[in-house]
Amino acid sequence: MSYLMLIAGFVVLAATGDFLVHGAVLLANRLGISPLIIGLTIVAFGTSAPELVVSLQAALTGSSSLAIGNVVGSNIANVLLVLGLPAIIRAATCSDKHMERNVAFMLGASFLFAGLCWLGPLHFWHGALLFTLLLVFLLYSYSLAFGNGRNNVEFAEEAEELIKESGEASKSMPLTLLLIGIGIIGLPLGAKMTVDGASEIAATLGVSKAAIGLTAVALGTSLPELVTTISCTLRGHGGMAFGNVLGSNMFNILAVMGVTAMVANVPVPDAVLHVDIWVMLGTALLVAPYALNKLCMTRVHGVMFVLAYMAYIALVLAPQFGHAGG
Repeated sequence: MSYLMLIAGFVVLAATGDFLVHGAVLLANRLGISPLIIGLTIVAFGTSAPELVVSLQAALTGSSSLAIGNVVGSNIANVLLVLGLPAIIRAATCSDKHMERNVAFMLGASFLFAGLCWLGPLHFWHGALLFTLLLVFLLYSYSLAFGNGRNNVEFAEEAEELIKESGEASKSMPLTLLLIGIGIIGLPLGAKMTVDGASEIAATLGVSKAAIGLTAVALGTSLPELVTTISCTLRGHGGMAFGNVLGSNMFNILAVMGVTAMVANVPVPDAVLHVDIWVMLGTALLVAPYALNKLCMTRVHGVMFVLAYMAYIALVLAPQFGHAGG
């Protein structure tokens, strides 16, 4: 039953999260907000909505280890799986001329987060610091985008595609509000089902909630990024695929972990601190050369990334890895 609850939670999160993003984009568009602003805020935050609501639900119900496992595990999955699987389908190259900024912010956020974890439990001021850096990044992005017409196209493209995909809903305010309402109601429901199912599975298997967060929950909440990245890769938009992963990893740390730590203290399990954080940093460094040097992510690289992810999952669930119990 717990497995069905977990799967149902993922389905609800994915569906209602998509509804919320589409509805919010359509509403912003009807209010005359530019696609640039929509792309930088609503779309960017929306892709991390599943991680955010799951982490908040976990922290508020005393399962903080699941919350931090979700963020760390999602960032690992985003690099090894979300970039690896699409590359097996079609090789991709990051051709974006402005990727250096995103790589720098993503690496900076990753190492800062790791440093804060080593200082002990994450408290309100840790979360406030992370979230403030997110605002700094958004403001910096605004200044660059408004000063460069090509950047306007880069940031607005995904928002404009969402508006186009929405069809008749884009012409109806009631439908737009209905999408938002379903998202607002459904996301917390999906999060509760996910956290409850994951907690029961952890107890049944005798592994920690952090281990379930690092594996099953992280994989489930990374599905929106996987679907988006496959779509970008198939359309030949390799740069957008890389940008999606870098942006998602940065938002997971600065927004998801930032907000969660401001709401509730987040202890860092020893196993996460001594192993998984280092794996997360390793994957962050691994993706940087592809983005910075415009390297081609070939099918061979994709297979290697996916195999590395499978090996990581096996290690997390192995008793000797340090995630048993708790």
